[in-house]
Amino acid sequence: MQIVLEIPDSIAEQLADSDETLTRRFLELLAVEAYQKGAIGSGAVGQMLGFASRWETYDFLAKEGAEPPFSKEDLESDRTAIDNLLL
Repeated sequence: MQIVLEIPDSIAEQLADSDETLTRRFLELLAVEAYQKGAIGSGAVGQMLGFASRWETYDFLAKEGAEPPFSKEDLESDRTAIDNLLL
């Protein structure tokens, strides 16, 4: 799918050196946002951004400060499961 965004040239010039750089950054931001909301997983992030390995994807997500979409309830459930295994 191709999406076209219209941004005033003066603003686009402030955001990036070139159209390609700006396009890539918007794609990265979209991938991070969707990942953090739980709409896509890390595999889809890697596919969207053309990464060759999961490690490249994980490095990108870490660099962006993108946390996996876990809730407090998820963490509590995991903690309870681990506690039960250790008993």
